[in-house]
Amino acid sequence: MPYRKEGFENNGIYHAILRALDDNLIFKDTSDYYRGIFSIYEFNNANPVTIQARRKARVTFKNSLRKADRNPTSIRLVEDDKRDKFVDVLAFCFMPNHIHLLLKQLTDVGITKFMQKVGGGYARYFNNKYERKGHVFQDAFKSVHVESDGQFMVVVPYIFTNPIALIEPGWKENGIRNHTVKETINFLEEYKWSSYKDCIGIKNFDSVTQRDFLMEMMGGATGCKNAVENWISHKKDLAKYDSLFLESQ
Repeated sequence: MPYRKEGFENNGIYHAILRALDDNLIFKDTSDYYRGIFSIYEFNNANPVTIQARRKARVTFKNSLRKADRNPTSIRLVEDDKRDKFVDVLAFCFMPNHIHLLLKQLTDVGITKFMQKVGGGYARYFNNKYERKGHVFQDAFKSVHVESDGQFMVVVPYIFTNPIALIEPGWKENGIRNHTVKETINFLEEYKWSSYKDCIGIKNFDSVTQRDFLMEMMGGATGCKNAVENWISHKKDLAKYDSLFLESQ
């Protein structure tokens, strides 16, 4: 179960990564991704969570997922006013073997408890589905404190541009070689397993994140788009922020 002993400040903002053990796949199909989205929503709750599933139904994440892509399991979500949240999830991005989260801690030890519940709950689902035993995630999740406006303004596009590696392996070191900037941006705007779409006005998983602060900081949808495009074009110029990205930790 992912755990980290360090202290986190209430109202502090942190970039956290939950990575699979040995970089194995943690999302093998669409249902796994949906279950991951469910996990970061539903397990953000100090109260016990009861999961109810029905066959041949559809996932219903309040209004945003009632018309979601077809999925074999329906999971009821607890309404916001019935949850005792650990954190605000400001942004997220799911990759095949890890999860990026931008979190604001709301309660004492909130981030640690949230990450434990997310990791433990998803691991139980994953092991049951794939008939396996043992750890799914690394023992300790990685995190870094976002301490300034400048850091916030770069960690957000960093999180949102992670999926580029799926079509341009090594792009963070070598830049984009096989696609234009426009093609790359179009890919990100169609990538479902991220909160980027909701930040640029494309309804996706809008109930999962609390975006008001992020949108104000980034300058709305246009500001988010510009930040992502600038990041793609000038990523190499921002090496001084590498400690925020947790790539070498």
